Amino acid sequence: MGHSNFVDYVKIFCKSGNGGKGSSHFRREKYIPKGGPDGGDGGRGGHVILKGNSQLWTLLHLRYTKHIRAEHGEAGSKSRSHGADGKDQIVEVPLGSVARNAETGEIIGEITEHDQTLILLQGGRGGLGNDHFKTATNQAPSYSQPGEDGIEDWVIIELKLLADVGLVGFPNAGKSTLLSVVTSAKPEIADYPFTTLRPNLGIVSYRDNRSFVIADIPGIIEGAHEGKGLGLRFLRHIERNSMLLFLIPVDTDDIRKEYSILLNELKQFNPELLDKERLLAVTKCDMLDEQMIEEMKAELPKVKTIFISSITGLNIASLKDEIWKLLNN
Repeated sequence: MGHSNFVDYVKIFCKSGNGGKGSSHFRREKYIPKGGPDGGDGGRGGHVILKGNSQLWTLLHLRYTKHIRAEHGEAGSKSRSHGADGKDQIVEVPLGSVARNAETGEIIGEITEHDQTLILLQGGRGGLGNDHFKTATNQAPSYSQPGEDGIEDWVIIELKLLADVGLVGFPNAGKSTLLSVVTSAKPEIADYPFTTLRPNLGIVSYRDNRSFVIADIPGIIEGAHEGKGLGLRFLRHIERNSMLLFLIPVDTDDIRKEYSILLNELKQFNPELLDKERLLAVTKCDMLDEQMIEEMKAELPKVKTIFISSITGLNIASLKDEIWKLLNN
């Protein structure tokens, strides 16, 4: 997936179908000149429906689809014939998609499973035919109901990646390098901040043919919860992860302080993120010996910590073991 192909936010105009009008028909046959009302009901207008598709990873296919309209229901007819329902407009989205009303911000619903459906806008109900309105005192009603109008609204669809593990760290913390080592993903890697401009997903193979999914989230900076840097655009992807793996380079001036800043950014964005399991990996440790690692442990925050090197493979297997334990607590 190229950088331009990852789209995790779209705003679309949706309109459900109008209901068909009921019929005001009277039965007229050769030997039954006054057979009474037999007008059928109008059909329901089409819904606008979201549907989960596990083969999709982006909202790219909706970027240029600004208007989505469902079909109108057909009118009822004679002999109590029901009008055909309008065809629903089905919009396929990747798992992890959240739909919200563009004006109010209210969440309409979310898609988390393959083939799961969510009605964004309901089609208008079809009108009743005049057959429904006959009474003992009114044997020949000449009126029927019009169909209900459909609904139109602007809807925002946001994608929050579904992954077991989310990588959290400042730019250039070694997240992409780790992802490239433990999975078959091929993220862009370079020695400058914000190399990663979109989330990357990779599947980590574990023992006995087991696996878990890891997501490399673009680097956080202080103030990200206020929209600084890449800010809010990517923080929402962390909400879906089962656990968080913090990555801080060993040459950082104050590891404890950097970990505290990262935690605070998550807390300011969504306090519930602090309820997730957490693990700290100190990266780029290929130049350290065991004595230096022991001396550094006193300066670490109070969280389970592993010293790793994606270059030499130091403690990568142990890191996988710890992740698997936390995922299966």
